[in-house]
Amino acid sequence: MKNAKILNSVQKYTMVLILVLVALFFTWQTGGKILLPQNITNIIAQNAYVFVLAAGMLLCILTGGNIDLSVGSVVCFVGAVGAIFMSKGLNLVLAVLLMLAIGLAIGAWQAFWIAYVRVPPFITTLAGMFVFRGLSNVVLDGKTLSVTNDTFIKIFGGGANCYIPDFLGGEGLNLTCLVVGGLAILIYLALTIKTRMTRVKKGYEVESLGAMIAKMVVITAVIAFFVVQLSRYKGIPTALIWVVIVIGIYTYVTSKTTIGRHFYAVGGNEKAAKLSGIDTNRVYFIAYTNMGLLSALAGMLTIARMTSAQPTYGQNYEMDAIGSCFIGGASAYGGVGTVPGVIVGALLMGVINIGMSIMGIDQNFQKVVKGLVLLAAVVFDVVSKRQKG
Repeated sequence: MKNAKILNSVQKYTMVLILVLVALFFTWQTGGKILLPQNITNIIAQNAYVFVLAAGMLLCILTGGNIDLSVGSVVCFVGAVGAIFMSKGLNLVLAVLLMLAIGLAIGAWQAFWIAYVRVPPFITTLAGMFVFRGLSNVVLDGKTLSVTNDTFIKIFGGGANCYIPDFLGGEGLNLTCLVVGGLAILIYLALTIKTRMTRVKKGYEVESLGAMIAKMVVITAVIAFFVVQLSRYKGIPTALIWVVIVIGIYTYVTSKTTIGRHFYAVGGNEKAAKLSGIDTNRVYFIAYTNMGLLSALAGMLTIARMTSAQPTYGQNYEMDAIGSCFIGGASAYGGVGTVPGVIVGALLMGVINIGMSIMGIDQNFQKVVKGLVLLAAVVFDVVSKRQKG
């Protein structure tokens, strides 16, 4: 029994350990450059879209290992339409709302075919990938369109000055960043302790006190390190605010709400879920409609960072999101996966990308490495399930 618990703990935190080892490897290979404040900021800014898309992709995967292949094209299309809106002088708030509405409508369109007509998600979203990539070329006429609205760029994290101002006027270190980081650590500790007390009170099984304290110390140390590094550069990037909002919302939805439990139930056994009274069609519809909404947000983050819209934007975004989910512990069979796990997967992909870039490794070889990492993660999932079975 004790050995089984140890094995489960090792499997649960395998990807976290791998992330630490990979970070240490690139720290050694780059002479510590990967840990420089600017590179820490780059990992966040360059991979903001991955965190956003992966949170939505997780819901699709939970329903039974299903994926959405259209997200990259939807990102490009929504970004293109939004850039056109702003170039025509449309009010910024209205332009943003229209972009979100378009993403939501695209998600609902695809969700209808998947949930109620039961067209396989792979086929539906593959068709969407071609359709919206083609439409992106049509609306942009194959050209690049600049995004010049400074307010939009600052809000959605593009450009060199897109950081939360230091309201406390620190010198050398961004005091606002340090205070926010300190509050984040306190909130994390309070929520962790409260959750444990609630589970103990209800008689649920909990991890040992020593293991919980060790985990809290490690996570607190990691948050503190990131906060200090960010404060040494320019502070909190605005893209990070959007990432935190999305992660916070979807962590709550998947762990604390009824609909969140329904995603896991459908992925675990759809027939049993249906017999227990769960509207499985509704679960599929919500998952893919939500994916369209998050694709719209990722589209805004992308054109703000690039300060332009191009027909080629969003290529392979779907693969980054899918890879982050599977690497972060989501099961290829559905029903298993968490938002914190997705964060670990996205961070691992980001560290690998920037680490190899600093080392000057060819981009084609970078793709080889990312592919092998994804394969290894899925093989680990399959083998683990076979051993448990």
